[in-house]
Amino acid sequence: MIDEVIRVAVVASVWAIPVIVAITFHEAAQGYAALRFGDTTALMAGRVSMNPLRHVDAFGTILLPALLLLTKAPFLFGYAKPVPVDFSRLHHPRRDMVWVAAAGPGINILLALISALLLHAAALAPGWAAPWLIANLNNSIVINVVLAVFNMIPLPPLDGGRVAVGLLPDAIAYPLARLEKYGLVILLAALFLLPFIGGRLGLNLDIFRWIVGIPAGNLIELIATLTGHR
Repeated sequence: MIDEVIRVAVVASVWAIPVIVAITFHEAAQGYAALRFGDTTALMAGRVSMNPLRHVDAFGTILLPALLLLTKAPFLFGYAKPVPVDFSRLHHPRRDMVWVAAAGPGINILLALISALLLHAAALAPGWAAPWLIANLNNSIVINVVLAVFNMIPLPPLDGGRVAVGLLPDAIAYPLARLEKYGLVILLAALFLLPFIGGRLGLNLDIFRWIVGIPAGNLIELIATLTGHR
């Protein structure tokens, strides 16, 4: 019984640690970027912090992923508490919004690259530590890449939506920005409802695989090549 508990704890740790690191760096990077460009809202809320508890959302970070795991869903989905940013307080609101939004996915790609590089040294760790470290680092690559690609979907309030609003011409950016209040509902419907309907109709409507899975797989291959694993 004790051995089984230890085994479950070890398996959980090689997923939980990379997830916590990924979301903590993602949110803290955006808070720091907002501060760098003139908005102190995140700082005042205690979100420019490497303390994971500052960023964890009870439902989005813990309960929802756990529920998907228990129901053997085809993919995992979760989220942290969004970093509060008052874009009107940025030095150049539209331009700086792009940098703040891109900071989160950017740090996730950097973490994936660092994890891939550390894999070269992980095999040298003694005893049981080597496979544990290798599992953590492999999961870190996948989690950080998927988190970055998912967040860059060009739909507000995701980071990609805010980048798109900052870069696109006004005629497209303004209607896109107005979708922000409905963005999460649209996203959840696309991720859960469309595959359900597709299953009933005999159609493959798993858009998560198309817009996240395939690009993430290609990016992981590129990182493996750049860091000498191919």
